[in-house]
Amino acid sequence: MTKSPSDSPRPLDHVVLPTADLAIARQRLTALGFTVSPVGIHPFGTVNCCVYLGDGTFLEPLAIGDSAAAGEAVAAGNVFVGRDSAFRNAHGDEGFSAVVFGTNDADADHSEFVAAGVSAGPRLDFSRPFVDASGKSDVASFRLAFAAEPGSQGDAFLFTCERVNAPDVDRSALQAHANGARRVLAVEASVAEPAAAADLLATVARSSVDAVSEIPLSNARLAVRAMAGSSGLRLDAMVFAVDDLAVARELLARNGIAHDLSGQRLVIPPAPGQGAAFIFEEKS
Repeated sequence: MTKSPSDSPRPLDHVVLPTADLAIARQRLTALGFTVSPVGIHPFGTVNCCVYLGDGTFLEPLAIGDSAAAGEAVAAGNVFVGRDSAFRNAHGDEGFSAVVFGTNDADADHSEFVAAGVSAGPRLDFSRPFVDASGKSDVASFRLAFAAEPGSQGDAFLFTCERVNAPDVDRSALQAHANGARRVLAVEASVAEPAAAADLLATVARSSVDAVSEIPLSNARLAVRAMAGSSGLRLDAMVFAVDDLAVARELLARNGIAHDLSGQRLVIPPAPGQGAAFIFEEKS
């Protein structure tokens, strides 16, 4: 994972995509040409099946595996599960709930968010088993610090992720994708008041806002657009760099995936198991 010093923008680490059923998410993402990891089990009732990209970023489709454990975690003040639950209550079980930034000091991040008035609650430490494509297992440990628009509950949220113990496993097979996706170019969001949302994102990302409400990260960018009637920040699209747009388009057509060619972009609308629009761009 790329580390970000305090005087430069943070890197994108991963995104969280709530879903009702990991089996449906796996089927959908596989049809889109992604390689999907085995199921990961959190100690607080949620489960995932991730898509790892060659730049170290990843997608985290997230479902509820144990509703009783998840309910207990919410009652105990677990911000990750609490925010996931609030998002599902507000928007349903399919969507795009969080942008996650890389860090090497989640403790300092939490203090920074508290001082800036954007903390979403107490920091979280946890560990979970990790299994690679060959079946080799290890334990992954994480430390998270949370941020959100003050007073928001069911809207999108942000957090930093410190990988306290990175699994000593080979992810190369999981990072090879039939659609040619190699990295995330951008995360796109919309909101009624883009200036305020962009300022929040820039504060958490330790970055700045340019003239068109884009926030550069060290390995990608965030883009915020105006959308009338939106009561809170809506994460609605991801842009991926692919090796060959024609190859990606042929794969989508072969698998019966509806898509549009808009200029030099393949746009795939959201579907169950794919909580946001996915956009493929050919980039070297």
